[in-house]
Amino acid sequence: MDPIRIAVVGMGKIARDQHLPSIARNADFTLVASVSPRDPGVEDIANFKSLETLLADGPSIDAIALCTPPQVRYELAAMALDKGVHVFLEKPPGATLAEVDALEAHAAGAGATVFAGWHSRFAAGVAPAKAWLADRRIERVSIVWREDVRVWHPGQAWIWEPGGLGVFDPGINALSIATEILPQPFFLTSATLSTPANRAAPIAADLMFRSNAGTPISMDLDWRQTGPQSWDIVVETDAGTLSLAKGGAVLTLPTGTVHNDDEEYPGLYARFASLIRDRRSEVDTTPFTLVADAFLRGTRQSVEAFDD
Repeated sequence: MDPIRIAVVGMGKIARDQHLPSIARNADFTLVASVSPRDPGVEDIANFKSLETLLADGPSIDAIALCTPPQVRYELAAMALDKGVHVFLEKPPGATLAEVDALEAHAAGAGATVFAGWHSRFAAGVAPAKAWLADRRIERVSIVWREDVRVWHPGQAWIWEPGGLGVFDPGINALSIATEILPQPFFLTSATLSTPANRAAPIAADLMFRSNAGTPISMDLDWRQTGPQSWDIVVETDAGTLSLAKGGAVLTLPTGTVHNDDEEYPGLYARFASLIRDRRSEVDTTPFTLVADAFLRGTRQSVEAFDD
């Protein structure tokens, strides 16, 4: 079949670091345009100042990858779906749960695909971790996700604004893994969100969850980490301890087996192509629901102002 003609909307760090290389490596796709009001785009590829202009005057496209801040994704995705264009939503898939649900219904009515791309679920260790845990008794889970916001989100003011999620922007990656690998659903029991005096979103969070079987799950999120970064999930079971490190890329089992490969975004695009060919959507909002619960139920405490 002919390659899927795709445009990347929003030419920031994630688009350049991950989306463009993964599209270039995948024969199912061909990049035909980009959309960025300020960025010059990609060499030898047409760039448009708005998605509206691309859809009206640009080359024919079959799909878009939305790499914009989540606060503006709904209108852009709906505009594309109105034209029957398939939509890849970067994480988090939107600013609210209801708008993501609305996009899924919109896609069904338009006969198009919408894909909420939880990239961390495609890390090399995640699928084998899920398989190993499937028949184990889970006794305790610890999630530590600590990174330096100045390194990973330089100058990105939108992450501190309502809908930007603050420290949950990376933290939702950990929840996307945990909800994928743990054999039982879990729910929030307590949360403390630390928000800088000059920001609208948290810079750190301490959360507790419990599974349907009563398993305690702790989560430590912090954007003030310096030096080595921590993206770790440790699961204690009746058969020993499983650990996922480096955001799911490194899996260590009691047998000592280790997986260490970078497969996230290539895996996402392989999945997106498959969904388009099958005319299906895939929108799992479970990680987003847990974040929403933290904002709804969490205790908020103010910490000193933060400037990046």
